[in-house]
Amino acid sequence: VNAKLYRKSTNGTSHFSYFPFFFIAKCVDISLSSCTDVTYTQTMYPNFLDQKSREVIEYSSEYILISVLHNLLQGECNPDLRLLGCSVLAPQCEKDKVIKPCRHVCENLKKNCLSAFDAIDMAWPYFLDCDRFFAGEEEGCFDPLAKLRGEIVVEEDLPSDLPATFIQFKHHSYSQMVSTLKKTASKCSHIATTYSIGRSFEGKDLFVIEFSTKPGHHELLKPEFKYIGNMHGNEVVGKELLIYLAQYLCSEYLLGNPRIQTLINNTRIHLLPSLNPDGYELAAEEGAGYNGWVIGRQTAQNLDLNRNFPDLTSEAYRRAGIRGARLDHIPIPQSYWWGKVAPETKAVMKWMRSIPFVLSASLHGGELVVTYPYDYSRHPMEEKEFSPTPDEKMFKMLAKAYADAHPVISDRSEHRCGGNFVKRGGIINGAEWYSFTGGMADFNYLHTNCFEVTVEVGCEKFPLEEELFTIWHENRDALLNYMEMVHRGIKGIVSDKFGNPIKNARISVRGIQHDITTAADGDYWRLLPPGTYVITAQAMGYTKVMKRVTLPTKMKRAGRVDFVLRPIEIWPSKLLRRPMEDMYDQYDPLELFDPHAQHAQAQGGSQQVREKPWWWSYFSSLGLHKPLWLLKQH
Repeated sequence: VNAKLYRKSTNGTSHFSYFPFFFIAKCVDISLSSCTDVTYTQTMYPNFLDQKSREVIEYSSEYILISVLHNLLQGECNPDLRLLGCSVLAPQCEKDKVIKPCRHVCENLKKNCLSAFDAIDMAWPYFLDCDRFFAGEEEGCFDPLAKLRGEIVVEEDLPSDLPATFIQFKHHSYSQMVSTLKKTASKCSHIATTYSIGRSFEGKDLFVIEFSTKPGHHELLKPEFKYIGNMHGNEVVGKELLIYLAQYLCSEYLLGNPRIQTLINNTRIHLLPSLNPDGYELAAEEGAGYNGWVIGRQTAQNLDLNRNFPDLTSEAYRRAGIRGARLDHIPIPQSYWWGKVAPETKAVMKWMRSIPFVLSASLHGGELVVTYPYDYSRHPMEEKEFSPTPDEKMFKMLAKAYADAHPVISDRSEHRCGGNFVKRGGIINGAEWYSFTGGMADFNYLHTNCFEVTVEVGCEKFPLEEELFTIWHENRDALLNYMEMVHRGIKGIVSDKFGNPIKNARISVRGIQHDITTAADGDYWRLLPPGTYVITAQAMGYTKVMKRVTLPTKMKRAGRVDFVLRPIEIWPSKLLRRPMEDMYDQYDPLELFDPHAQHAQAQGGSQQVREKPWWWSYFSSLGLHKPLWLLKQH
């Protein structure tokens, strides 16, 4: 409401009259560059902070904060925080009425993200006060994160008389994929759960569905298995296969299928259908039938995820000629972090470290063949050179387990997709096919205990929907057969004489220059083909124990081989000097890497008390309007 005084003159006497003017606020289009991807199109001024125009908002400390939060928090909790901030700075407007964002969304985000602010010594922003600027559902609020989380899904109601194992053979959008995985986990809640390993560059959760008799927990001596699909966004078949596989495992377990029940009862299975959901969206815009090699392959940052992992293969080749050097659990070099590392890559590497995976496969498209490490040639200038790992026999056995169970790959006809590999049995050493560095399979083998192969599931990267049913039936048994290979070789527990588990004990196989280590509970799994082996278990401060083991050809379950280690009373001097490759810095670049903090320390030289934190420079242009409310001491 505005008012104005008007002077009137009557009979020479002046007096003033008061006339009010009413300005009705109306919905206007959102024109803030950091808020263009919200789920609504119109807002209203003034906003909840009484900022009366777009220009005022754009020059405010609140708006600058939501624009730079992604960088300040290293991508954590974003774009969630930015979208939540936009719902306050540019609230949703419908029919000239402002709608408040939901309080429970704010509360959940604060609960999950407050630690990220604490980590950089920043206070929770006042304008994200969940009580002050947000509303309860009974008041008619809106969820600013619903679309991002894949919760807005419009699906056709399916007939109630469908068979128990019913799969819709269609392409799933991101939101449809999330919905399907959550519904599947809900249907089989006693053996399944969903979780996220992190976020894509554009903020989409990297969803995993897990199957186990104790979902969410590692069980002693139960091996961990993973499938990863859609690493290249335009190679979509792997993504769909894993969505179908999740539904199949759930339904068949409930129906009492003995093969599926045995598999889930004895294995912890993790399915990550889409590692590159941002790239998938770009490819999907081209539509099914698109078979290009460029659009959608890379991430939103224009990174090829299968070239983005640390090159540990070159280091393995360097060590191979050194007597006693280890070709396993090679640390990530510090120089790797100087380059551009995708959040998707970081998320997968942290996932690999958090769970003691034994076996894995990554599903790709564009050919029909199974490849195995190494993917990088021993001689870098050689584009096609056979470059085996120390576990060449085991990798060939794993690759053949998938290929032989696939009716097309095992077909002897050369006039078909994948026909070039018929004489090789449908498998090939990766570097012998074509050499590249920074691949995920090599990283799995050289940094963790996990063996991984790459499955090229078809020549069409984005097939038509009517082809998906056939593709599923061609791959179903191969997917199951490969998972069952996680039970080959030996497994056991390494403990001391009191029965206490020994973590990070080394399990060595004579003649194979590649060790694996025990998990937190002292359990281990060592994939091995049939044969006779001398197995050694050793740990710092304990004596070595050796055992001879024979694995029969027809044995399809891991043999149990436990070790009890006794402490060394007087350590030999050579054991007091730990080899450099065994020593991991207390500063873990994958878990703690923070380029802003390092930069601040480098410039500061010695430890000094700073009046303001390192991120204060982001607001240097604001003069007297700097956000003192972000300072904890303030």
